[in-house]
Amino acid sequence: MSRAAGVGYLLVLHIIAAYLIVDWFDRRFPAPEVAASPEFQSNQPDLAPIPATPSSTATPVPSPRATADDAPMLRLGRLIIPVAGIKSEQLVDSFSDARSDGRVHDAIDIAAPSGTQVLAAADGTIVKFFDSQAGGITIYQSSSDGQYMYYYAHLSSRAAGLSEGQSITQGTIIGYVGDTGNAGAGNYHLHFSIALVADKRRYWEGTYINPYPLLRY
Repeated sequence: MSRAAGVGYLLVLHIIAAYLIVDWFDRRFPAPEVAASPEFQSNQPDLAPIPATPSSTATPVPSPRATADDAPMLRLGRLIIPVAGIKSEQLVDSFSDARSDGRVHDAIDIAAPSGTQVLAAADGTIVKFFDSQAGGITIYQSSSDGQYMYYYAHLSSRAAGLSEGQSITQGTIIGYVGDTGNAGAGNYHLHFSIALVADKRRYWEGTYINPYPLLRY
């Protein structure tokens, strides 16, 4: 055997020996198991994700119906009772009363003689005139910032000269108390509701807010 071949042979033996020693050491002294890090655990499909901390400027998502406790948080400003001559002590909280087909009222009824003036509860814009089997002669009015919708129903008529798109101020006469729609003959009252609207184009939908505590100041 040549000298070069002998050196190569010894080198191979050293490599094999080193491999066998490392393998024996790993078997004799196995490395301890390390728990998965939190970052790894949070990505596992069987673990619930940890919610991010909400921003202090984040706008909360409203519930389907805001409660009386929510009222002070809502930027509605000071409202007036939308029926002329009615005092706050005459109001009745019927917001949560049951209605047909499993519905909830989501409004208050303000009783008054037929033809009593209906007033704009706040500044805003007349969005829509709508006549329906349920509401009868109605008016949709938005708040000045467009975030809230005021709904007046069962009117006997709307005020002369009032038009859709018209800007109005609080206290403007917009209609007259009646019993149209499903109010029932002789049951003269104003059905009044307030809703926080998510989409201004869908003015008839929103999160209903109880008007009663807002009118009882």
